[in-house]
Amino acid sequence: MNKEQVKNIAIDGPAGAGKSTIARAVSKELGFIYVDTGALYRSIGVYALRQGVETTDGEKVAALLPQIKVELRFVDGLQHVFLNGEDVSEAVRQPEASMAASHVSAIPQVRAFLFDLQREMAAQNNVVMDGRDIGTVVLPQADVKIFLTASPEERARRRFNEMKDKGMQVEYESLLEEIKQRDYNDSHREIAPLKQAPDAVLVDTTGDSLNEAVAKVTKLVREKLGL
Repeated sequence: MNKEQVKNIAIDGPAGAGKSTIARAVSKELGFIYVDTGALYRSIGVYALRQGVETTDGEKVAALLPQIKVELRFVDGLQHVFLNGEDVSEAVRQPEASMAASHVSAIPQVRAFLFDLQREMAAQNNVVMDGRDIGTVVLPQADVKIFLTASPEERARRRFNEMKDKGMQVEYESLLEEIKQRDYNDSHREIAPLKQAPDAVLVDTTGDSLNEAVAKVTKLVREKLGL
């Protein structure tokens, strides 16, 4: 693909805002490749947990990186994340992986480790990439930047329903507390903190159904790209 023709869409926002679900749906609608950067960080967190390493210990986590190979592959049209050849797409969605991702994403060596992989995918393909710092750090020249958010209560409710539907036992209050803590961690870290890029469009989906949120973002992207 001609580099001049490649289009990149960056979707940033706090934990539980529906970035992955919405980005996946928008990419399918447009025929773009979806890149779930959160899954990459979660996989690093999962590996550290499996090795018995405290995910807040930057030096110990960084020392594990040479042992790690993370890949995004498409299986039957769906993105799967592989950790050293193992499909960990389900493992990275567990609650402990979420907080581990928040911890390891604050480690400079981890960000550098994944940075080139993300940039390379965006340079070669039309992508919809979501995360915490895509529009500000990873793809500052993205053609469309969106900052997707919703109230903490709304995000906790969505996560609660999603996990309940999967048969997982969770408490709403603990999810709400976790989301608030994650917001604080992500926005206060020294390296690439969560913040809205100056040229990003703020999209608040509080009160929207998933279909409404997807339609809202897809319409915005089409308008921005002239599609």
